[in-house]
Amino acid sequence: MSQFGTNFMPLMAAATFENNQWSETKMVTSESISMHPGAHVLHYSSTCFEGLKAFRHQDGSVHIFRMDQNVKRFAQSSQLLNLPAINEDQVSKMIIDIVANYADEISAPPSSMYIRPTHIGTEASIGKAAAPTGTSLLYVLLSPVGDYFSGGTKPLRLAIEDTGMRCAPHMGMVKSGGNYASALMPIMRAKKELKADQILFCPNGDVQETGAANFIIIDDNELITRDLDSTFLHGITRHSILTLAKDFGMKVSERKITIDELLERAAKPNVEAALCGTAAVLTPVGTYLYKGKEYQVGSGSEGPITTKLRQALNDVQWGNAEDKHDWLVKVN
Repeated sequence: MSQFGTNFMPLMAAATFENNQWSETKMVTSESISMHPGAHVLHYSSTCFEGLKAFRHQDGSVHIFRMDQNVKRFAQSSQLLNLPAINEDQVSKMIIDIVANYADEISAPPSSMYIRPTHIGTEASIGKAAAPTGTSLLYVLLSPVGDYFSGGTKPLRLAIEDTGMRCAPHMGMVKSGGNYASALMPIMRAKKELKADQILFCPNGDVQETGAANFIIIDDNELITRDLDSTFLHGITRHSILTLAKDFGMKVSERKITIDELLERAAKPNVEAALCGTAAVLTPVGTYLYKGKEYQVGSGSEGPITTKLRQALNDVQWGNAEDKHDWLVKVN
């Protein structure tokens, strides 16, 4: 299979906002979109998106994982960017309809259909640097994907950054392209200079998130992660993992974490750390890189609880375990 996220289905669902109302949904080609060179999104970054997946179960049925939460976050991002308010019911139907259209193209796990709803400002006006777009385009793009880590889940090397932030503090909870762009330069520098896989952003010693995923620590029967605020993304995979940890009887602590605590816990033989997100689900961290030193996290390899939690989430997604929390939406 091609590189993750580079293969797309021929059609996508699309709707436009003009004259203060949304158009009816259409199925259009995903080969290209047409917009004016002065479009708001191209100059003032009025764009947000979501990422979710659909899975094929053993009986052939197709199910979308936690679509309701992704649509709610999509609406929130649109609102915080002052994009036109989305119609959540319409967006949900767009997602279901385009997935149903390509249900036969979804392979069995660990493959899945990655779903990318996107909302962009289209008004042709370069004079609106301090004003929102009056028109927009909303589309739902599909990309069939395989296992994110086809060679296995190799523990990551995580560079700790204690000066810069991933993005502006009031924008952290918005799933906007600009947040990813602002994190790219320090990530590329860490990859080149430290052979790191990602950066863990810890402004003023406050452990937050990486460039593209939330961060958790597992210490014996306790899962520890940063409590939610506006400075970082409210991950749906994060919430799912925390819910499953509680189902297993684990203590879940959502609170501030300092770099000192991070490094102190890393020295414990059974501690685990991981990143969680839609694409990679739950990925182990084996090494911290901080101020010229390397710190092995626990055993340096994937821990048993990380493995257990990822498998439990996959089992629900793949239809191999009971969906006790009503996370799945059946498409066909």
